[in-house]
Amino acid sequence: MAQMRSVRGFASGRVQGVGFRYFVKRQAEARQVRGYVRNLRDGRVEFLLQGEADAIADLVDHIRHGPSHARVTEVRIEELEDTAIEQGFVIR
Repeated sequence: MAQMRSVRGFASGRVQGVGFRYFVKRQAEARQVRGYVRNLRDGRVEFLLQGEADAIADLVDHIRHGPSHARVTEVRIEELEDTAIEQGFVIR
């Protein structure tokens, strides 16, 4: 059985108004990762991811690059323990 992993992260840079949340949602769904992504008032984007460890690592790599119009300057990740996440992946 694959190892499961849960992380919360924050992406900084030009990550709002460039399709970033929709990019993360598409990438997450392609990897069967559950969770959410949302804009924060301070200009960052927050995301919560739960799924197979390899899928999470791959998704975080994609988040670091972002969609073509984004300019990601920093991604911070924290591991979470036993986090219950709704089914699927949502934009909040």
